[in-house]
Formats: sequence, C-alpha cells, structure tokens
Amino acid sequence: MAPRPYWKGYLKLSLVTCPVSLTTATSDRDKIRFHTINRETGNRLRSRYVDAETGKPVAEEDEVRGYETAEGKYVIFDEEELQAVGLESTRTIDIEQFVPAASIQWVWYDKPYYLMPDDEVAQEAFAVIREAMAATRTVGISRLVLSRRERAVMLEPCGKGIVLWTLRYGDEVRDPDEVFAGLEDKTAESRLVSLVATLIGDLTKPWSRDLVRDPVQEKLKDLIEAKRKKDKRPASRKKKKEEEEPEVPGNVVSIMDALKKSLSQEKQKSH
Repeated sequence: MAPRPYWKGYLKLSLVTCPVSLTTATSDRDKIRFHTINRETGNRLRSRYVDAETGKPVAEEDEVRGYETAEGKYVIFDEEELQAVGLESTRTIDIEQFVPAASIQWVWYDKPYYLMPDDEVAQEAFAVIREAMAATRTVGISRLVLSRRERAVMLEPCGKGIVLWTLRYGDEVRDPDEVFAGLEDKTAESRLVSLVATLIGDLTKPWSRDLVRDPVQEKLKDLIEAKRKKDKRPASRKKKKEEEEPEVPGNVVSIMDALKKSLSQEKQKSH
C-alpha cells in the first residue's frame, strides 16, 4: 500500500507548471515505541501541560504559541496569525536555478522526500524536467515551506521520480577547514596506500539494506513476543571474555605488518 502524500502543490520551471505530490522517503513507523504505564493499574499514563508557576493543568483551548522577547515576557500568537505568514513557497516549488549535481556536499543534505506527478496530465511536464536535469547532470534549487519553516530544497532525478532534499541552513554547517585546522598535514606512504586499496577491494561488496539493519530492534521484537506468549524471559547467554572485549596486542606492530596480516586474513576468508 502506497503511503499517503505528505504535501501537494505545484512544480514550476519558468512557464512550465505541473501538479505534484510529496511523500516522505523515510519512515520510523515500524520502530518499537514504549509507553509509560502505571504499574499498579496497568493503565497508560497521559502527559498534560501545566502552568510553570501555578502548577495547575491548562485547558487545550488556552494553549497558545509565544515567542520570548525578554526573560519571562512573551509575544503571543494565534494559529490564524501564524498561518497568515504563509509564503508562495507553501504551495509551489519554483525552481530558481540549477547547480552541478556533484557540487553540493552530503553534509548539506537534511531530509529526503519523494516527488512525483499528481495526475496523468502532469506526467509529461514532470518527465521533461527530470530528464533534462539527468542529461545535464544538474540538480534544481528551490524553496519550500514545510512545517511553517521555509527551507532551501534540492531536486535530484531518481528513476521515474525526483528526490527532494531539504537542505540545512547556512549557520547549521560547520566549516571543515576550521574543524580540521589542528591536524598535521601528513602525506601517507604510497606503499601503505596501495595495501589499503587492495584491502578495500577485498572488502568491497554490493550495497544492501542489511548493512544498516537494527539488531537492537530485532532483539526487542523477540523479547516482546516472548513476553506476549507469557514465556520465560530469554536467558541472556553470558559471553566469553574474548567475545566481549577484543584482544589487545601486547606489542605495537607496524602499519605495514598489520595491513599484510589483514590482507592475508581476507584472502583466507574468500577461499
């Protein structure tokens, strides 16, 4: 079952406009979540907003948003006032410019969404924009309001659709030159680089979703199922000391010796 669209609006490039829909590319729906329970009654606990000064619960109709201008002083806003601030980018992704696809570093990427045409009539215009970006190896830059915040977004061709990435704000990304300024400018020996390249080749495999699976979630599911069936809690097998902690070599070996030993072990595994 296809997920419901997160947003609907229009994709615009100059005079070309087509209706599109946006779907979140990631989901934490299957992630295990725990509730806080009253041990005595077995009932779920519910959190409520209370006044920070009086300690009394606040009715939902009295809850409003406020911006602190000074300590303890707030400017109050109603929902209608905040919605009135909406920009054109609330409903339109107007591609302002294009940049080489390889020129945006991954550190600027924030959250991915899938963008697709919203009806049959839109498919041709959508496909033209997508294929033109792929042919020129460029990505589109635009702006879009999501959750009341206007974000810079990047549009990247992806199969039959487009991936829309929200981009981090300029003040959110640290300058790597400042972070790495204290590192010594050291050049690696070509022999060592060659050995590591060989080791990388031996360890290179096709990408798979299994590489990023969550073993903790899998164990939690087993534990939940065991408790659901009212079985005994799975006995935790005590690991041997050598399994718990990696063996620390008594003597410091050279990088060259360590690399040669690594290559030898990888070759034995492959046979």
